[in-house]
Amino acid sequence: MDECIFCKIIKGDIPCHKVYESSIVLAFLDINPVQEGHVLIVPKKHNDYIFDLSNKDYTELLLEAKKLSGPLKKATGAKRIGLAIEGFAVPHIHIHLIPLYAGNQLNPLMAKPGDPEQLVKVADKIKEQLK
Repeated sequence: MDECIFCKIIKGDIPCHKVYESSIVLAFLDINPVQEGHVLIVPKKHNDYIFDLSNKDYTELLLEAKKLSGPLKKATGAKRIGLAIEGFAVPHIHIHLIPLYAGNQLNPLMAKPGDPEQLVKVADKIKEQLK
């Protein structure tokens, strides 16, 4: 999809704060995080609806989210990692992994622009936990 912002990020046409990449996903920090460390996991294959995925692609995508949740939890000190799956704001499936410290924090209305320097520091901290 030539006009999809996530496809452009995956191709490298738009920069991101990448924290993880595999053959099937790219994971990077949300530039408008709900909480510091808010990660987006985007399948490399364009699709805008999670339930249109094959069982194999669906399972692989969720296993990638599970793989990232532990290092993200350690890097942020969060009590839990919340998960939301979307495809509306950007018509490309994306999983939000959001560090949670208390109830009611998985709220997209809490999103605010992230500080560019802090995004770099947080991305590095998460990547360190993936080693």
